[in-house]
Amino acid sequence: MHTRVVVATAAAVLGTAAPLLSPASGAGAGEAGDVGRPTVIAHRGASGYAPENTLASIDKAAQLGLTWVENDVQRTRDGELVVIHDDSLQRTTNVKALFPGRAPWKVKDFTAAEIARLDAGSWYSPAYAGTRVPTLTQYMRRVDHNREKLLLEIKNPELYPGIEQQTLKLLGNEGWLDRGHLGRLVVQSFSADSVRKVHDLKPAVTTAYLGKPTVAQLHRYARSVDLINPSYDSLSREYVASVHALAGPHGRPLGVFTWTVNDATTARRVAGYGVDGIISNKPDVVRSALGSG
Repeated sequence: MHTRVVVATAAAVLGTAAPLLSPASGAGAGEAGDVGRPTVIAHRGASGYAPENTLASIDKAAQLGLTWVENDVQRTRDGELVVIHDDSLQRTTNVKALFPGRAPWKVKDFTAAEIARLDAGSWYSPAYAGTRVPTLTQYMRRVDHNREKLLLEIKNPELYPGIEQQTLKLLGNEGWLDRGHLGRLVVQSFSADSVRKVHDLKPAVTTAYLGKPTVAQLHRYARSVDLINPSYDSLSREYVASVHALAGPHGRPLGVFTWTVNDATTARRVAGYGVDGIISNKPDVVRSALGSG
């Protein structure tokens, strides 16, 4: 098969078995149970239709019938994990109006209470005025309520020492590290060191590296990551095949989730390369292009 999808069972710590993403089994394909099609992941939620990384965006993904959502996690000055993409609050909130003297408005320089006051929806549309930046706790509870699965990105880990351990602790407290949830979670980062820390701390967690290592480097990444997730414009059929040829830390072939694909032509092209997942701001467009819903 030239396309493979996810959710298989692999051995975990202490001899128990935990469900892990792997391009080996036929479950979850195309978000509609279509075996042989890539999984479609809603980028920052359904961010083509609602303000990114908000509860509204993951609710919209659920309304569209999407199972997988992706988000970004950073940390406030007082240690709260929040869901936001940029290291500055300026682009997606009204922080400049509310706190005019606090430039450059970095997430790490604001308390959780201050960030909770911000409007994270009006920049996108007046219809979303008053939408808030969610804490990771709020976000995980909504994902669970929606019965969604999560591709969680640790953003800018160099700015937040210890964020890997803190994120895993919160996930554990919310029940996302138990057997029933592990198959619904992938943790990724652009930092290979950060992904390695997550794997070392919780080997049962499925991990992904955001980027495109050279083929010669792939064997090193395979020690601690289950997926290699490059941008779509960097991919080729040969590269995907090289990734699939290696086994990851759980003994399954490495997978490939590519980003960020928002049109039908590109979706069909990368599906033809054999990718296991496609991350999109307009996941319904991708799903329709692949004939999976």
